[in-house]
Order: sequence, then C-alpha cells, then structure tokens
Amino acid sequence: MGTAGVQIVSVSLGVLGLIGVIVCCAIPRWKVSSFTGTNIVTAVSNEEGLWMTCVVQSTGQQQCKKYDSLLVLASDLQAARAMTIISSMLCTLSILMLFCGADFTTCIENEDAKPKISLVAGVGLLLAGLLVIIPVSWSAHNVVQNFNNPLVHSNSKMELGACIFVGWGAGVLLLLAGGLLCCFSRPKSGSSGGTAKYYSNSAASAPNKNYV
Repeated sequence: MGTAGVQIVSVSLGVLGLIGVIVCCAIPRWKVSSFTGTNIVTAVSNEEGLWMTCVVQSTGQQQCKKYDSLLVLASDLQAARAMTIISSMLCTLSILMLFCGADFTTCIENEDAKPKISLVAGVGLLLAGLLVIIPVSWSAHNVVQNFNNPLVHSNSKMELGACIFVGWGAGVLLLLAGGLLCCFSRPKSGSSGGTAKYYSNSAASAPNKNYV
C-alpha cells in the first residue's frame, strides 16, 4: 500500500475515532444501574455520564439532571472530562494537519515537509487515543471494583455503560491510525544524497577541462 493509501485509511480511522470520542463525551451512558439482589425493580434505571445523570423509566420517559458542582464529582469523573475534551481537540487538530500534509492534497507544495507533517499528525493521534483510553479504563476499574465490593448495597451497584466500550473502540482506532502514520510517514532522504552526488560529478569534471 502506498503512502497516499495509508493516509486515506488513517484519515478514515481518525474520523471514526473522533466521532467515538464525541459520543463518549456527550452521552450519559458511562454507568448504568445493575439489577442485582433480591428486590429487583426494573421499572426505573439510572444512567450516569460525564455531565449529567439520568433516570429512565420503563415507559421510555427520561429525566436528566446536570451535576450541581464540579467539586463534588469523583476524581475519575473530573479527569475523564478533561481528558476526553483534550482528546477530541487534539484529534481534530491532527486530522486537519494530516489533510494539509497528505500526498493526495495540494495544500502544501513542499514535498519534503509533507512526511514530517504526517508524522506529527500520527503522534497527535496516538496521544489522542491514549487520552481517551486512560479515563475509560479508570472508570471501568472503579465500576468493577464497586460492583465486587460486598460493603456496597446491591441497589447502589452500577455496571459498565455503552460509552465505556465506545471509548475503548475509539481509542483503538486512533492508536491504529497514529501507528500507521508513524510507520509509513518517514522523511525522504534520497533527494539530498542525489544532489550531493550530482555536484561532486560536476566538480570532478571541471579540473579535466582545465587540463585540456
């Protein structure tokens, strides 16, 4: 596969990963109610996200409430807010840089600078993938730990929501896109060597003409 093909695949993976990060950040489905225990009430379920908590009834009605204060949130939730926002911004910037430095675009005419720009975009996508995988894994660890804690009441236990899995998928896509760019976007070193060889030949032919 050529460099242009790798860049097209990386752009597609980056866009899908960006959509996953935005969905993961916006939708309140990080934690959902766990229907365990003897007294199971399935008519109402709780859903928690980064910005609000929702109560969903069996009839389909949903009521959401934003968190009252940032200071009362758990540390994993505060870190998840910051990391997902930074990840989405960094992913957007990296995709724009990749468009500018890609071989299938003419935004930049300098062919020597294009591989460097693509390499920087690949590093940005790698960082964006790590920034979304870390908070998702942290929240998943806390949910599993509280679920297996016997001191926590069964009505208060939560399970992994859909956004956790979406975040993992988005992080893997961004890591894959960044890895492809870092592997295939390398600066071309053949042009400088060819130029040096050309000048050396011309310099060697000059003394011969003087002797003639």
